[in-house]
Amino acid sequence: MAAIEMRAIKAAVIGTGFIGPAHVEALRRLGFVEVVALCGRNPERTETKAAALGVPRAYSEYRKLLEDSEVEVVHNASPNYLHFEINKAILESGKHCVSEKPLTPTTEESRQLVELARRKPDLVNAVCFNYRFYPLSQQAKAIADAGELGDVYAIHGTYLQDWLMFPTGYSWRLDPKVAGPTSAFGDLGSHFCDLVTFITGRTITEVFADFQTTHPVRKRPKASVEAFSGAAHKPEDLEDVAIEVDDFANVLFHLDNGAKGVCSISQVSAGRKNWLSYEIDGSKCSIGAELERPNELWIGRRDGANETYIKDPALMKEQAQPYAHYPGGHPEGYPSAFKNLFGNIYRRIAGESEGGDYPTFEDGHRIVAVVEAAVTSAREGRWVEVPY
Repeated sequence: MAAIEMRAIKAAVIGTGFIGPAHVEALRRLGFVEVVALCGRNPERTETKAAALGVPRAYSEYRKLLEDSEVEVVHNASPNYLHFEINKAILESGKHCVSEKPLTPTTEESRQLVELARRKPDLVNAVCFNYRFYPLSQQAKAIADAGELGDVYAIHGTYLQDWLMFPTGYSWRLDPKVAGPTSAFGDLGSHFCDLVTFITGRTITEVFADFQTTHPVRKRPKASVEAFSGAAHKPEDLEDVAIEVDDFANVLFHLDNGAKGVCSISQVSAGRKNWLSYEIDGSKCSIGAELERPNELWIGRRDGANETYIKDPALMKEQAQPYAHYPGGHPEGYPSAFKNLFGNIYRRIAGESEGGDYPTFEDGHRIVAVVEAAVTSAREGRWVEVPY
């Protein structure tokens, strides 16, 4: 995007695990955002993380952070069960809110946040569906928007990981009191559903879900451990814990135009580290991608040769070009997606854009509704209408 002089904006991040520091790094890449505070529940850990990241202030209570008059924007990367409480408090404090997904664990809570956000139109509200902001995700949407995909016939794909393959795999995401009533579909399926509906502009209307708990009993570390840390533990460091949530899910879904879709979501697929793949079949062509190969976009044709786009801003559609910051052959992926997302959000905060180019609380609520319907469907074994 064209370089313009931005006013300096000061931000804070709540969350010291995997994703909080990723927010810090992406914000700094914007050049006009200063991260002035980090917040986490453990004071010693938070101070250590803040020092390592070069963040000047550390808070162990988010309400103390919200009293910091210098902070304009707060990023909420806390565990899921705290999202409603903290997001609500951020907006009520008069600060802009950028929430990690899920917006909340339930639609009862997410509806309340949407209504609160509507009553505060001067405050930006956003949700981190970062996979929209890969350059070629934007290219896929541009192709669909231009009518080159045609009518959507079907959607199919996967989001596969392997970090919970063994019964010794554990994190807070498996605790329904902390993460909510689903692990695999709530964490990964939410990203898949947001991405394919973003690209197509379609809405998921009903779902039929089949959830699996591969290991009904897992070995939980007696001390806390970050998700995806890969930390090894001795047998005496572990304790048995019953698991209620899914680590594998198959979900059928219907779209608002009558088309159908299916996705397989897994945390137990050996060798798949972060394998989000999708294919969207239209009346004119198909579009597909595998986001571990973020610089490739496949176009399938019935009456001509298939194509593979290699990310190159010179060859991309105009609406997608601003999301590719390096020439062809220079890869861009996960970290750049956060930068692109935050760039759109902070240009709105700076008054340099009118918004409309990032996911809001309303988008977050829609995906919470899809996940909630899938949980009900898996429990009751039936099609469930999405409760928007």
